[in-house]
Amino acid sequence: MKRILGSILLVLAIVGVAHSQSQYQPYSYDFYQKLDADAYSTTTREHTSLRPFFVDDSILKVHYDSLMNLNNDGKKHSWGYNKLFNEHLIDIKSANSTFYADLLPDFTMGKNYLGGKESTSLVSYGFQFGGSISNKFSYNFTGFENQGNFPEYISTYINQTGMIPGQARAKIYGLDSYDWQDYTANVSFTPNKYLNITLGHDKTFIGDGYRSTLLSDYASPYPFLKLTADLGNVKYMVMWAYFNDPIDLDANGNDRTKWGVFHYLDWNVSNRLSFGFFDSIIWYNRDNAGNYRGFDVTYLNPVTFLRPLEASNGSPDNALIGFTGKYKITNGITAYGQFTLDEFQAKQFFTDGGSSRNKYAWQFGFRGANMFDVKGLNYLIETNGAKPYTYSERGPIISYTANGEPLGQPWGANYREVVALLNYSYKRFDFSGEGDYGRYGLDINGLNYGKDPFQDYTTPAKLEGNYIGQGLTTNMYYLEGKVAYILNPKYNLRLELSGIYRDEKNAQFNDKTGLVTIGVRSSFRAVYNDLASFQTH
Repeated sequence: MKRILGSILLVLAIVGVAHSQSQYQPYSYDFYQKLDADAYSTTTREHTSLRPFFVDDSILKVHYDSLMNLNNDGKKHSWGYNKLFNEHLIDIKSANSTFYADLLPDFTMGKNYLGGKESTSLVSYGFQFGGSISNKFSYNFTGFENQGNFPEYISTYINQTGMIPGQARAKIYGLDSYDWQDYTANVSFTPNKYLNITLGHDKTFIGDGYRSTLLSDYASPYPFLKLTADLGNVKYMVMWAYFNDPIDLDANGNDRTKWGVFHYLDWNVSNRLSFGFFDSIIWYNRDNAGNYRGFDVTYLNPVTFLRPLEASNGSPDNALIGFTGKYKITNGITAYGQFTLDEFQAKQFFTDGGSSRNKYAWQFGFRGANMFDVKGLNYLIETNGAKPYTYSERGPIISYTANGEPLGQPWGANYREVVALLNYSYKRFDFSGEGDYGRYGLDINGLNYGKDPFQDYTTPAKLEGNYIGQGLTTNMYYLEGKVAYILNPKYNLRLELSGIYRDEKNAQFNDKTGLVTIGVRSSFRAVYNDLASFQTH
């Protein structure tokens, strides 16, 4: 099988066909939802569940170009006006290549009017550069130096995990003040319209929802090698990645490291119906005794669904499989879902006895564009959930996590969530709103009730009778609204005003946040504020 698939990929690589896709757009829900009208049209078969997209795709390019040239009236303006409102700071184009570069200011200030009534701030100095050679090779780099003060609930999260959510390791330089550096980089080669090869330090998102129970963009960036084959109605990805694990330290107090391999096949059955098939394996670089294992060449096999191979080897590695699906009911309504299976025991699964060994997660939702025939009014509503102990393993080093954070849904496990989002764009204005309700159970009295994926699942609080919300049952209500005025669409330079109301309550604490922030922001990096606690505090 490996020889057959290898031969196919080699043939595709040397065919050399025009119209290769290579233009990369960083993934964030806020920006990508603007492409929903094209991506989820019933007249096309776009592969929507593997992100980031290549935005020079023929289906997306016209709309994408219009977003990048927002309010460009075609009139002659001064150099300063164009650089501020319409162009990259450096923008060079020739017949066969392009190059761009920008400075990325990201400055905000805010005040929490509830809870601790603390002031917040973000001071980030960033830059980016990128370009392309012909239509086959592209590259990009984005980096930030950051300092910030956060609302109390995010500071609590940082102190529990050691991570700035979704970005990088936190360095404490004052009372609840943090310093960190984060960057993403990609080098992409598309020899023909069938194959793309990407080497990067970034994220990958699988699914059609706001969250992903399979592989999300929540954990901080990680190094990877990704191959993506596009055969029309079928798109197939294999990715090898390398992760730090600051939760599980070695005998010298250093981070342990681990590897992951991920396969995803997306099949567009018709213009309306799609199915996806996913699997992953996580394995340690060194075992608990410090013995070196390194990259396991067995997992160079690019064929999906490695679980039988992994099991036949008697491997101690962590395997996870999953499925996705979507159906375009109309141009304005798409139903989608996911199911993630971490571990399965048939007898307990079908009797619903609450076994700690039956670990799975799910998602179901609807999304659409141009709601009520209003152009630019896009929506999403979905429900997510995960049984206790999902994503956890016999130790943090092989749990389904990366760099101290979940690889799937940022809430870990032992939760149910309903989230709704509404976005509207009018000329240079972006309006967005989010409402979120979650119910989850935290560990209590030194017992593992299954929310924290870094805990050892072989030591559950109980073997049977487990249910979502067990332990310290917690309810969270979250509302967020944002108004942004886009100054320069090329790197998403904008003035932004936002407000957050958050109430997290259980028998031990009741944390409330009423945060208002204002600032100048830039870049397309996704920032998640709708977090749940991992531990009591």
